[in-house]
Amino acid sequence: MRYGDDVLRPGWRDAGKLTSTPVEVAKGMVLEDPTSGWVGAVTRWENGLVVLEDRKGAKRSFPFGPGFWLDGKPIDLRPPALAAPKGPTHTASGSRVGAVEPAKVALASRIYVEGRHDAELVEKIWGDDLRHVGVVVELLNGVDELPQIVAEFAPEPGRRLGVLVDHLVAGSKESRIVAGLNNPHVLVTGHPFIDIWAAVRPERVGLDAWPSISRDVEWKRGICRALGRPVKDQADIAATWAWILSKVRDWRDLDPALPREVERLIDFVTSG
Repeated sequence: MRYGDDVLRPGWRDAGKLTSTPVEVAKGMVLEDPTSGWVGAVTRWENGLVVLEDRKGAKRSFPFGPGFWLDGKPIDLRPPALAAPKGPTHTASGSRVGAVEPAKVALASRIYVEGRHDAELVEKIWGDDLRHVGVVVELLNGVDELPQIVAEFAPEPGRRLGVLVDHLVAGSKESRIVAGLNNPHVLVTGHPFIDIWAAVRPERVGLDAWPSISRDVEWKRGICRALGRPVKDQADIAATWAWILSKVRDWRDLDPALPREVERLIDFVTSG
């Protein structure tokens, strides 16, 4: 018997042996299990097993792994590789998702949103878009603050100010304050809803329409009761808003009056 030059060399026992090549399973592939002598075509696979059907139509299951022969050669049979999950193609606002880009330096222009709940809704739907264009959104606690904010911000070309105001309707206090602002680099717009909650389509929270609340009842408390939710304190109201917000998936769950005005503001502060 002849031995190699060095029988103590690592791997000398495996010299000349055939190695199993990793192969991904495919339907119709004809495999042999040499241990049992079973030969059959792949019909399906599941739960770590592959099913082989022979010429007579009989089927038998085998575990994935080495031990199969394909075209006269040993293989290590593998299940199909999992496809990488596809990310969303559009943001919640409906904008197409583009390639990942480096973080943008914030623009000098700003958008102010009146009300914490309003700001949270804007963030959920338009947050990705605003970060993409580098626009910072700040909270406006009340429209009474607006003249001072405009004066301190000093809007000018390349430094525009957009403002989203609650319940901006003719004859309201909000409309009178806005009318007093006279600067071409400021755009104040708003929605007609008594509260931002009503910008959410009522069917998303199980209502046919937002109910009419008596003037002697705080609107949000009345809505909580209409929804059958607790309303003992401010924490209950906050919890109801969090629940409503969780029902909003994208811009299609909003009354069109809100997306229209938010898009106006974004276009305004990014165009000059």
